[in-house]
Amino acid sequence: SRVSWKRDLEGKTLHDWALEKELEPSLENGVQLVIEAQENGGASCIFHAMNQADVNRIMQHPYTAIASDGRLNALGDGHPHPRAYGTFVRVLDKYVKQDSILTLPEAIRKMTSLPAERMGLKDRGQIKEGFHADITIFDPVSIREVATFTDPHHYPEGVQYVIVNGKFPIKEGAVLNGKAGQVLYGKGRQL
Repeated sequence: SRVSWKRDLEGKTLHDWALEKELEPSLENGVQLVIEAQENGGASCIFHAMNQADVNRIMQHPYTAIASDGRLNALGDGHPHPRAYGTFVRVLDKYVKQDSILTLPEAIRKMTSLPAERMGLKDRGQIKEGFHADITIFDPVSIREVATFTDPHHYPEGVQYVIVNGKFPIKEGAVLNGKAGQVLYGKGRQL
């Protein structure tokens, strides 16, 4: 995903790197390459190790909240996981529209009020008077993830507006250069 000391490795696999170094792609050589990467300062990596049936079952559990640990990055920088551009849209596109694993109301609850409740954020996660105006307006028919593992730098489709603290980071489908959010931690306290 990100290799500050060898940027041409970004978007490639250990298999690709082994071939570049004229090594046989084997477990032993893969381990040696990982050690070499660590000795040079490390790397951010994407691992494909989850079983889809397990993911589907976990998604359906009533206490599963949906969030992302995707890093923030500039459009076109590095080779991030596609979730950096659309964790929530993926849920709506794949798990609601395509696979019918969740209903739309279930998915929205898992992305809004449930995580706010679990983190003790008493004035977020619902549209209510006195709550922060954090709202996403999207078309449930056209919502679609576009970023992929091989080509991650694409914003999703179908998101028309994002309102954070009453300001518009996305308006009429266009990404604006606004920073309306604030960092929160533990039981709703601000940093």
